[in-house]
Amino acid sequence: MAFAKFMASTTGRLLRIVAGIVLIIVGLAVVQGTGGIILAVVGLLPLAAGVFDFCVFAPLFGQPFSGPAIRAK
Repeated sequence: MAFAKFMASTTGRLLRIVAGIVLIIVGLAVVQGTGGIILAVVGLLPLAAGVFDFCVFAPLFGQPFSGPAIRAK
C-alpha cells in the first residue's frame, strides 16, 4: 500500500518526528493542564515511531510493522 510505503520513507519518518514534536510542544506550552499532558503523551507515539522506524498503521493495510521490512517489499 502506498500509504505504508510513504510512512516508511525518509520523508514519512521526518513528518512523524516533526508531528510528534509539534504535538508535545502544543500540549505543554499552549493547551496546558490535563489536556495538554494528554496531548503531549499522544505526541510521543509519532515521535517514537519516526525515531525507531516503525509504522503503527501498516498492519491495518496488511504490511509489516517494521520500516525496513516495508521498504524491502
